[in-house]
Amino acid sequence: MNIEIDYPKCIGAGQCVLEAPDVFDQDDDGIVVLLDEDPAPHAAAVRSAAHACPARAIVVDREEP
Repeated sequence: MNIEIDYPKCIGAGQCVLEAPDVFDQDDDGIVVLLDEDPAPHAAAVRSAAHACPARAIVVDREEP
């Protein structure tokens, strides 16, 4: 799983943290912080977080074997 974050797009809504708190956090300005660059055990939550992001700042691609 590959996670790409477009930091300038992030509006600090925090939906990613609500959906996947083991993978995402927010800095003091509310901007998304990626906590785990290999979140395979949390794949469903990460996809849900990307879908919930109102700014579409999180893009998730599944890496091919």
